[in-house]
Amino acid sequence: MDINYPAAGLAFVVGTAIAMAWYGKIFLAAWQTLTGIPPEDSKKASKRNMAQLLIANAITALGLAAAIPTAAAALNNDSVWLALLVGGTAWLAFSATTLLQHNAFELKPPKLTAINGAYQLALFLGMALVIGLL
Repeated sequence: MDINYPAAGLAFVVGTAIAMAWYGKIFLAAWQTLTGIPPEDSKKASKRNMAQLLIANAITALGLAAAIPTAAAALNNDSVWLALLVGGTAWLAFSATTLLQHNAFELKPPKLTAINGAYQLALFLGMALVIGLL
């Protein structure tokens, strides 16, 4: 298996930037309201949560950096569109379905599920785009 580590590294950086923009700026107020987590509690857990985010993003970037060239070799197609298809398929098959199931059983608001699911889609597609371009 041939992993493009520089592409995975850049995908990791892009994914982390997406997370910071998504939850730190764009949807911060809505996320805080929907989760009911006070900002002071969120800040207390931020170091542990940030470490988990970085580890998860690194694993996602490496997984996509392995899956995209594998699909490209199998289909004899190394287009950016295939990379995006792999990213979207990975999101749908692993992330969206798991998030939807957990949030439904935990009775979380549908709007929170939409915010989190859309974040995951942006993350997977952003990383896949970087990997596909490199």
